[in-house]
Amino acid sequence: MGSIFQTIPLNNYVILSTLLFCIGVLGVLFRRNAIIIFMCVELMLNAVNLLLVAFSTYFGDAAGQVFVFFIMAVAAAEVAVGLAILTMIFRNTGSVDINFLNKLKH
Repeated sequence: MGSIFQTIPLNNYVILSTLLFCIGVLGVLFRRNAIIIFMCVELMLNAVNLLLVAFSTYFGDAAGQVFVFFIMAVAAAEVAVGLAILTMIFRNTGSVDINFLNKLKH
């Protein structure tokens, strides 16, 4: 008996993952709030994870799912470090706007 993932066409997963990844890219490119940029990076990572799990399940190989586990562990560490850095920047400047942080260089 096949799983529910194999009854849904693989094209649907590819389209959904592409859509989520494009939303994340647009968020990184056009938003100026650092927290939203971090959320968009996480959205892009989750889009890739969805695609890896879909291909892994579709082809019956667990290697993609193991790889997703390591990606999620690295993403959790990235969020912890990134939010700590943002908290310190907010305490010192009172803003998490990327344009304001760019002015601090000069």
